[in-house]
Amino acid sequence: MTLDDVDAYLDTLEGCRARTVDGRRAWYVDGLLVARADAPGTLLVRLGGAERERLVTAYPGTFGVPPGWEAHAKVQADLSGDADAVRDALHRAWQGQRAARA
Repeated sequence: MTLDDVDAYLDTLEGCRARTVDGRRAWYVDGLLVARADAPGTLLVRLGGAERERLVTAYPGTFGVPPGWEAHAKVQADLSGDADAVRDALHRAWQGQRAARA
């Protein structure tokens, strides 16, 4: 999966818009972060709590939580990992941000 693949997928989700912030690609719903490019080959996805733990446990080669992010509702996705799991995480992040605005 590439950032172009992420962009193409998120473009199919209602209200999700791409922007460039501090030189990085990012996607938002009504101003709320869904995901953003992180270190090369990785993506930050706005998910926390039980959903984040489920992903890290089920797909340890795809998702992780860098030490500085432990207190934040974010998970790091390796774009060379399971593409279906990354799309699922993006969808859940999009749903969560839409619900936050409802």
